[in-house]
Amino acid sequence: MHGIGKSDSPVVPEKLPNKAAGAPATAEGVEERRLAKGNRRQFSKGRKQSRGTLKRKLWRIRQVAKARKGERFTSLWHHIYNPDRLHETYYELRRDSAPGVDGVTWKQYGEQLWGNLTDLAGRLVRGAYKPRPVERTYIPKADGRRRPIGKPVLEDKIVQRAYAEVVGEIFEAELLGFSYGLRPGRSQHNALDALTVGLERRRVSWVLDADIRGFFDAIDHDWLLRFLEHRISDRRVLRQARQWLKAGVLEEGELCIAEKGTPQGGSVSPLLANIYLHYVFDLWADSWRKRAQGDMIIVRYADDFVVGFQHRWEAERFQAELKERLRAFSLELHAEKTRLPELGRFAAERRKVGTPLLARGDSRAILKDATPRNNSAVRP
Repeated sequence: MHGIGKSDSPVVPEKLPNKAAGAPATAEGVEERRLAKGNRRQFSKGRKQSRGTLKRKLWRIRQVAKARKGERFTSLWHHIYNPDRLHETYYELRRDSAPGVDGVTWKQYGEQLWGNLTDLAGRLVRGAYKPRPVERTYIPKADGRRRPIGKPVLEDKIVQRAYAEVVGEIFEAELLGFSYGLRPGRSQHNALDALTVGLERRRVSWVLDADIRGFFDAIDHDWLLRFLEHRISDRRVLRQARQWLKAGVLEEGELCIAEKGTPQGGSVSPLLANIYLHYVFDLWADSWRKRAQGDMIIVRYADDFVVGFQHRWEAERFQAELKERLRAFSLELHAEKTRLPELGRFAAERRKVGTPLLARGDSRAILKDATPRNNSAVRP
């Protein structure tokens, strides 16, 4: 029914919707027309949409997401399989990135780029595209341990980046201001600046410097999909996220299908991680701050976060309640990387002997671990 040559899918320009005067624009407009039966899909070089056109479509999605809080997007898939977007995301990938389990490099894929992307777009339209398992490798850490990193195949990188661009525009309108990690236009330097300003200008005497144990490997799939459904009802978009989560990891020739977690290494993993923590931590912590009796600051970078308090009793209460909150979503604080030091002029005198002094404004020491784990997690 949906095979190429029988019934082709919408890749022609969209028709703008009719709207009443003063009504906000829609994110998708009318679903695109299908090509005539029997016409083979064409990836036309001469009629490619300009980069500006693709950016304007993303801008429209974000504006609607901001203007219509709580409204769910019903038709997003055509923005993702758009051949022009796939073409653009291909050129945004790193040329020297390691290939996945199929061994296909960026250069090899580009030798038949138009044909490959046309075929990829067709499989996405028909629902025939299936993610390949992620090849797991390890990079050494400063403490002697190894950090697991996933290597998706090139086509998965292309689709993941297109997916992250479109879906990310919706959730960028949702994420809170104190979330800095793995977001476009934000970096660890922005997080450090925000933390320094908070420590210097607010009445903060206690700082909870926290880290979530094995966060990327502990993400609950069912909860994550429920969080996506808060703003998305397009079943094809939700199904694709589920397929990535269930694609599995290939390590030393053995395939492992995990019930939890999302492998690091692709463009979609940072997006899904931020969405998960937005609903698990950010909204909860922001609500907690509004009820706090003393000053309170929050800075989060991926799964590392710093929360400052004016009163010790509030800091201890927050930490205790945070443990319960995380446990409800299959997460836990890393005991060795979580600490609650005291700040202020008299902190050194009150602190027990042997505990390292964390002076006011020493934000770089607090966020020493809040740097990107690997460049491929941000840009594959």
